[in-house]
Amino acid sequence: MSGDTPIYDALAAEIRAERPVALATMLAGPSIGAKLLVKGDDDSTLGTLGSGGLDRVVERDMRGELAAGRTGIRRYGVDGEARATDVEIFIESFAPPPLMAIFGAVDFTAALAKVSKFLGYRVIVCDARPIFATPQRFPMADRVVVDWPDRLLDEIGSSLGPRDAVAVLTHDAKFDVPAITSALTTEVGYIGVMGSRRTHDERTDRLREAGVDDAGLRRLRSPIGLDLGGRTPEETAISIVAEIIGLRTGRALSALRDTQGPIHR
Repeated sequence: MSGDTPIYDALAAEIRAERPVALATMLAGPSIGAKLLVKGDDDSTLGTLGSGGLDRVVERDMRGELAAGRTGIRRYGVDGEARATDVEIFIESFAPPPLMAIFGAVDFTAALAKVSKFLGYRVIVCDARPIFATPQRFPMADRVVVDWPDRLLDEIGSSLGPRDAVAVLTHDAKFDVPAITSALTTEVGYIGVMGSRRTHDERTDRLREAGVDDAGLRRLRSPIGLDLGGRTPEETAISIVAEIIGLRTGRALSALRDTQGPIHR
C-alpha cells in the first residue's frame, strides 16, 4: 500500500546499513495490514497497529525478538492484552549476522573461524602478536586485529548481545585474563575458554584475583565445547559451535564444563 512506503523505505535503509530492525504486520484484527517498525539501535518507531496499548506491548516484544534474532507470529487482545487472541501480529526480525570474536591466533582459530563463517557469523580474530595475527593466516575472518583483547572489547563490547559469542583460545594469563574480564562486562551470550580442567582451575584463581565473582565464573564455558570426544581443530570447532547452538535453543547438553575426568580419553 502507498501509505506503507515510508516504513518500507526506512526498513530498507536500516537493512542496507546492517542495523537491527523489526517490522510488525497485523494479519488478523481490526486493522489488517497495519504496520509498526522498530529500530534496534535507538528507541525510535514508525507506524502504528491502530492502538496505543497494542503498539506498546508489540514494541516490547519486537525488541525481545530482535535481540534473539527470531521471526514469528504473536497473538494479543485489541489493546495488547495478554492471553487474548483477537489480534494476530507477524513480527519479522532483520538482525545483522551474530559476531564471533576469537581471541588468540592459535592452531584452533582457523578451524573455528571457518565453521563460524559457515554458520553465518561475522568473525573477528584478535591477537596482540603481529607475527601470528595476519589476514594470510585467517583469510576467512572478516577482520583480523593486532591488539590486546580488552582494547578490542572496549571498541565492540557495547554492541555485543545474546546472539554473539566470545571464544578465548589462548593459554596465556596475560592475554586470557583481560579477554575474559572484559567479555564479562558485556551482554555477550557465550564466553567459551579453552584449556584443560587444571588450566581452568589455575585460571579461576587468577580471575578471582582480578575481581571476578561467582556469577561471572558461572558465565564461562570452560573447558570449552560439548563432550564429543573430538581431537582435531576441526572437531573441536564443531564441539564449540554445537555448544553455542544448544545454549541458544535451550536443549540439554553434555558440556565438558559439566563433566568430570580427562577431556581426551
